[in-house]
Amino acid sequence: MFFQPKLAAPFLLTLGLLTAGAAQAQAPLTTATVGDSLTLEATVRTVLDANPSINALQEEVNQAQARLAETRTYLRPVVNGTGTYTRIDPVVKLPFNGEVLQFAPNNNYDLHVAAQYTVLDLGRTKANIDLSQSRITSATDQINVTRRDLAFAAAQSYYSILFAREAIRVQDAQIASLQQHQREMEKRVEGGVSTNFDVTTTKVRIAQAQNSKIDLQNQLRNQEVQLARLLHRSENEVTPVRGRFEYNPQAVDVQAALAKGAESRPEVKLAKDAEQTAIAQQRVVETNNRPSLNVLGQAGAKNGYILPNIERMRFNTVLGAQLNVPIYDGNRNKVQRVGAESAVKGAQARIQDTQELVRADVLQAVNNMQSSAARYDNSEVQITQAADALTRAKSRYRYGVGNNLDVLDAETQLAQARLARLQAIYNYTLGQYQLRRATGEQIW
Repeated sequence: MFFQPKLAAPFLLTLGLLTAGAAQAQAPLTTATVGDSLTLEATVRTVLDANPSINALQEEVNQAQARLAETRTYLRPVVNGTGTYTRIDPVVKLPFNGEVLQFAPNNNYDLHVAAQYTVLDLGRTKANIDLSQSRITSATDQINVTRRDLAFAAAQSYYSILFAREAIRVQDAQIASLQQHQREMEKRVEGGVSTNFDVTTTKVRIAQAQNSKIDLQNQLRNQEVQLARLLHRSENEVTPVRGRFEYNPQAVDVQAALAKGAESRPEVKLAKDAEQTAIAQQRVVETNNRPSLNVLGQAGAKNGYILPNIERMRFNTVLGAQLNVPIYDGNRNKVQRVGAESAVKGAQARIQDTQELVRADVLQAVNNMQSSAARYDNSEVQITQAADALTRAKSRYRYGVGNNLDVLDAETQLAQARLARLQAIYNYTLGQYQLRRATGEQIW
């Protein structure tokens, strides 16, 4: 197949952009993976299992869960056991009735268990627990977003490989046809009915087609490297990806897709998580300046109590309560409240922006599908017309009423029409991916 420069460049640029990861989409599994040794589903699952970023995010969830467990411990009493020994020299001694009274022992022992419990903190601990739970939710939802992005990157690379292979087959068909035409030209030259100019012109077209094939082969190798990276395999290892493209148009309910995207899109969920986290942080700030009431108790044994046997260990208890009332903190809490309120407003603005982004993504996906469907229908007409034009050009040339350039141009037009149909199918497949991604639908 021969690419004219004006048509080859946009095609290769389109393939490069589609495989760079900017536009990610999804297509039905059952219609695109018949006979695969590594199906789309298997490719996606292997990528998800092999990618270390998922494990890193899971560890962040584990850390958030640990912080939640730590925060909940503030609802429980704190119990400490303490043992002390103190040597005092000198101590007070007085003579009394021929004896020496010692008012404190030289060796002092104190063994006790102390417990402290916060009876009232006016919602401070609960606010911190809510904040920790919100962070766990955000970390979990971030895993879902990352898994989704990796899945679509894997699917896109998968279909880009299939597309490049199909495009190379189209290119091979064009080269084979041109080479067959060259052999006919050479026979006509030998017979004296054509000139070497026709053979040279045909060779130029073959060389141009071969250059386009080289570019496609490079695109294919780059996509295989990209897929190997996603699979965490050696770039020298050939990934056995096999499949085919099938044009399977589907009806799209735009309003239903918009509603589904607003409800199911993980970015919307993340934005709402950020709002809840900001609100929880605001509540923590509000409760930081509230009074708290603690009760404490202590029981143990120590010496040095009663004369004259001050060395004897005796059981003792201590009970108490502590009320903490913040009076002045240099306006620290007031400043913190202003910042927390601003964070809430910012999170709410991001929700609105994300919802608008979802709406735009859905509409763009629908537009891309409609455009690709129209291009497919047009390419079918072009193939029929180009095939007829080629037949007529060959007949005219065979009977000496046409020229070689007419045949070459007709060959090029037919190859370009076939490639246009292939690219329309590819773009429509990506449009299906794009729509499912825009509405928050998963493939794993």
